[in-house]
Amino acid sequence: MSAAAKKDRGKADPNNRTVAVNRKARHDYDVLETVECGISLQGSEVKSLRDGLVALRDSYARVQDGEVWLHGVHIAPYAFAQGFGSHDPDRARKLLLHRREIDELAGRTQQQSLTLIPLSLYFKDGRAKVSLALARGRRSYDKRAAIAERDATREAAREVRRAARGGRDPE
Repeated sequence: MSAAAKKDRGKADPNNRTVAVNRKARHDYDVLETVECGISLQGSEVKSLRDGLVALRDSYARVQDGEVWLHGVHIAPYAFAQGFGSHDPDRARKLLLHRREIDELAGRTQQQSLTLIPLSLYFKDGRAKVSLALARGRRSYDKRAAIAERDATREAAREVRRAARGGRDPE
């Protein structure tokens, strides 16, 4: 490994960082597939994103007239942008995808009653990106089953670690 690679290994790249995560999305939905897409923003919105002033909760995407629009994302106004430079914090924002990806998403959401949910918003090589999930909504009993399954796997992993250490049961 070169000296420069060792030097940069511990540092996080400022051009590649996560800005916001939709934590409730994986709890409320079964994620079937994810797609990375760009997002069309105004200048003051980019500054607000870099400051982390964004909320993805209760947001969704919809295919309208052959374009994908992101609704319900709140990007707080940038503090130093006033008047002409400021933006509407709750406006719909256009997502940037290839035509075939848009057509596929539109077909699957209409035929299989799926929904498009943003999982995270991040910067990649200096450009704002959205991780968009094609998901199916969960019922409340599905959520309970998922929680029980997660707890069971966690307990099994705990037992495997305990057995690997050769430790005794604390009881």
